[in-house]
Amino acid sequence: MNDGPETNISREQAEAAVRTLLRWAGDDPSREGLLDTPRRVVDAYRDWFSGYAVDPAEYLERTFEEVDGYDELVVLRDIRFESFCEHHMAPIIGRAHVGYLPADKVVGISKLARVVDAYARRFQVQEKLTAQIAHCIDRVLKPRGVGVVIDASHQCMTTRGVHKRGVSMVTSQMLGAFRDDARTRAEFLRFIDIDSHAHH
Repeated sequence: MNDGPETNISREQAEAAVRTLLRWAGDDPSREGLLDTPRRVVDAYRDWFSGYAVDPAEYLERTFEEVDGYDELVVLRDIRFESFCEHHMAPIIGRAHVGYLPADKVVGISKLARVVDAYARRFQVQEKLTAQIAHCIDRVLKPRGVGVVIDASHQCMTTRGVHKRGVSMVTSQMLGAFRDDARTRAEFLRFIDIDSHAHH
C-alpha cells in the first residue's frame, strides 16, 4: 500500500530509485552500510516534502482573532526553515522575516511560522517561496500590507560548481502598504534589522 504523497508511486519504487542513484554515484547499495539507506531516504523525503500535503491558507483561516483596535505592525523574525532547490534538489537553509499591518484580524504567531514551513517543505526557488508566503497571508488575512524577507544560503552553490561558501541570498516581497508607503517599509526593515542579523 502506498503511503507517500504521490498516489501512483509505491514506496518500493521510491526505494528502488534511491538504490539506482547509489549505484550511479559509484557505490554498492547491497553493502551493509547502505542496506537501510533507501528506507531512510524515503522516510526523510516524506518529512522534507510534507508541505505538498498541506494547504498553508488553512493555518491562517482557522485561527484569527479580532484585534481590538491594534493596527500597528506585527513582525515575526528569524523563522528558521529548511527547503530544497528545485534545480539540484540541494538544501536551502535560511530565515524568513514576516510582517503585516492588520486590518481587522491577527493570527497566532505560530501559524505564521507554519505557513513558512508549509511552503518551504516543497521543491522551491527562493523568489517563489518569498512570494507564496506573502500572497497567502495577503489573501487570507486581508491586511493593509504584508512584507516578507528571506535570507538563505543555497547548498547547490556552496557544495558544487562555484563552491562559494558564506554567501547568502536575500529576497523580499512587499504588498499593500509595505510596497506603497516608504515609512511602513522602513519600519519593517528596521524591525527585522537584516544587516546585523545576517551572519549571527
